[in-house]
Amino acid sequence: MGRPKQFDPDVAVERAMGVFWRKGYAATTPQDLVDEIGIGKGSLYNAFGSKHALFERALARYRDSQAAWLEALLDHPGPAKDRLRGALEALVALDLGDPDRRGCMAVNTAAESAPSDAGTADTVRMMFARTESAFRATVEEGQRAGEIDGGPRTTPCGHKASRSTCSGRYASPDGCCRASWSAGVRW
Repeated sequence: MGRPKQFDPDVAVERAMGVFWRKGYAATTPQDLVDEIGIGKGSLYNAFGSKHALFERALARYRDSQAAWLEALLDHPGPAKDRLRGALEALVALDLGDPDRRGCMAVNTAAESAPSDAGTADTVRMMFARTESAFRATVEEGQRAGEIDGGPRTTPCGHKASRSTCSGRYASPDGCCRASWSAGVRW
């Protein structure tokens, strides 16, 4: 009989997510992962199969946690404009408050490996769609309440908010300043 697992796989995925987020998939070595998780390479491969399989789980964890966080920011009582502004400002604060300036793991992954990895591209696409849907639902709620113009220029507003947020989150690791990032949050 084999030895029982000496680590929590959920904690391991969380820690691996941090490494992949900081370094990117290609720059992360199996040794980086075992050092961060605190297990041997054999245990890493027995538990997760491969570096790529662990990356997919880490990216899915990121997608689910970030989407739930954004949906919680947007899904509460109050004017839609205030909720949209608050969500965008929270994203700015999150990225600019990160000393590692990691940006958005999904955006970074889209730039690094999604073009050559269909599974990763699907995970990133699902996150972008979920983010866009959350913004769009809030914009439409504001339109129904009469606080946001319902004209043809505002129809794709959820898409624009999502894409603007994504491009800014990719740029933030390079050190863009709070004033220029925050200017995009104004209505």
